[in-house]
Amino acid sequence: MRIVFAGTPEFARVALATLDAAGFDIALVLTQPDRPAGRGMKLQPSPVKALALERGWPVAQPRSLRLDGKYPDDAAAARAALEAAGADAMVVAAYGLILPQWVLDLPRLGCLNIHASLLPRWRGAAPIHRAIEAGDATTGVTIMQMDAGLDTGGMLLAEALDIGDDSTARLHDRLAALGGRLVVQALRDAEAGRLRPVPQPAEGVTYAAKVEKAEARIDWAQDGGAIVRRIRAFDPFPGASTELDGEVLKLWAASARAAAVEERPGTVLAAGPAGIEVAAGGGVVTLTELQRAGGRRLGAADFLRGFDVKPGQVFG
Repeated sequence: MRIVFAGTPEFARVALATLDAAGFDIALVLTQPDRPAGRGMKLQPSPVKALALERGWPVAQPRSLRLDGKYPDDAAAARAALEAAGADAMVVAAYGLILPQWVLDLPRLGCLNIHASLLPRWRGAAPIHRAIEAGDATTGVTIMQMDAGLDTGGMLLAEALDIGDDSTARLHDRLAALGGRLVVQALRDAEAGRLRPVPQPAEGVTYAAKVEKAEARIDWAQDGGAIVRRIRAFDPFPGASTELDGEVLKLWAASARAAAVEERPGTVLAAGPAGIEVAAGGGVVTLTELQRAGGRRLGAADFLRGFDVKPGQVFG
């Protein structure tokens, strides 16, 4: 089966590598234009493009696919490449561009999307972050037959995973592997005529808004459990943060316990090798992995050797 693949970040790269390993013919890869990154802010290819170049697959990087949009020449060139590819199906994973109807109609088996949630919960840009932040016990991957809406298409396959105490980084890797496996199964079932889209239920729809850097700062007046979930949800991006003595610190790991606390939220209650205990709006948060600007992530014991934290100081 000939496949066009559209995706950009590491989540998508895992799926593309899995499709290749399963023997699918990758006729064309669509990915976002190179972006500046790193200290020198040099243009860097996306993880998907890097894999495509390594394997010798043709790559297209249109800025838009709208023929009547801001970049009609890009869209027209992409259309020519897609038509020439003659693909049976298109697989989409975290691509970052809206697919107009002409793209959805092009492959004979349509466009299949790998979405990192159990739809209709957490439609949108950041389903992994938002599931952890909300305290969901489970999430998963849905393979969806794409339509013109925002993650509104019929469901083809879905499988759940327990979230446990995962950070976004760890859960991302588990979901990426699951997404690759499910989309291979979906394509084989589609070719055999065994797949039928199931409409998403009208109840239970939630939207996973894009995570912004401004969300990183911890509000110590929140419940301790909510603070810990935000720390997990924002690892690796944007990284939960707080201030102490004018210095911004990143927070990477923590736990919470219920307790009656009289001190104002953000007050350091104790600091030692096991962690830094901080009063929250509800309970106590123990910080166990922190990072200074320009430094490395450190466990609490190592962090405290280079940064003195005393009871009575106030974060935030």
